[in-house]
Amino acid sequence: MPDFLFITCQIGAEAAVKREIARRWPGFRFAFSRPGFLTFKLPEQHGLADDFDLESVFARAYGFSIGKVAGGRPEELARGAWKLAAGQVVQRIHVWERDRAAPGEHGFEPSITPEAIAAHRALLASGPCPHTLAAHADDPLRPARRRQRVLDCILVEPDQWWIGYHRVGPRASRYPGGMMALELPAEAVSRAWLKMEEALRWSRLPIPHDARVAEIGSAPGGASQALLARGYTVTGIDPAEMAPAVLEHPRFTHIRKRSTQVRRREFRKIRWLTADMNVAPNYTLTAVEAIVTHPQINIRGLLLTLKLPQWKLAEQVPQYLERIRSWGYNEVRARQIQHNRREICVAALQVPFRRKRLVGMPKGES
Repeated sequence: MPDFLFITCQIGAEAAVKREIARRWPGFRFAFSRPGFLTFKLPEQHGLADDFDLESVFARAYGFSIGKVAGGRPEELARGAWKLAAGQVVQRIHVWERDRAAPGEHGFEPSITPEAIAAHRALLASGPCPHTLAAHADDPLRPARRRQRVLDCILVEPDQWWIGYHRVGPRASRYPGGMMALELPAEAVSRAWLKMEEALRWSRLPIPHDARVAEIGSAPGGASQALLARGYTVTGIDPAEMAPAVLEHPRFTHIRKRSTQVRRREFRKIRWLTADMNVAPNYTLTAVEAIVTHPQINIRGLLLTLKLPQWKLAEQVPQYLERIRSWGYNEVRARQIQHNRREICVAALQVPFRRKRLVGMPKGES
């Protein structure tokens, strides 16, 4: 039974992870950390399954740690890694570096780096169990399938690898380091495209191809482009200017106002709402609440970005999620996705979807 747990996260989120673990898993004892990487000593006879859900908003990836190796060349480190993993059934290999900087800082975006790909290649070349590897295990970016057993290798330093394992459970655990392979398109007007595309893939909200989506805080339009590319009809709400490329799209409408100034009838045909505003979380939640709780508005699902101007606001995340549930959304999840900055993504869904009857109207006329 493994003695330690490893966690990787955004640089700066380490204290938020520690507080989450202390609250949810008080038996775990903090052991070691570098920026973006932490380990915890597990209690004896913890009984955790190898696909257990850590239930953490700020942990990007996690698994059971079986030790570290140090050396020079990747081939040398790979041989040491396989010695640590002796006896493990390995179907896939995930390799990634801890973050070098905060997302968006000096152009940095968390991703699978060339160094991680080289390490993956070295592990494949020296692995003792090619017969157990699943199909496509040679692809360092391809997501694993549910229930597959994964050998984890984290490049904590160029000459120091930490080795662990997990079995694929929650959706993010399919990806190396919990990171999707996304590249900003040349035509994207802002990196908000990355945030929205990742949020849509992670949340898997059942938004139909021809859906109408309202986006609060849409300028300059990167997120709108990701929504439009999926075939949605988008209403962007923002007092700031939108990029011409977005304004010219035939399925985009810009309401150049704050959300509080928009007439409620503009939301009558909207079933999906996103919001990304540069304000504190409670301001965003108040603006969204005024819309979704209105008797003439029926929003089935939400995709919200909640900014954290100070890291201490991470302690309020459970209260933010409970507030969203109070609006009638019974499926609410949160995650600090890889392209978030000091913020989190929240996906909320009303299941089953119950349309509100308009005040003063008989049934069947809403």
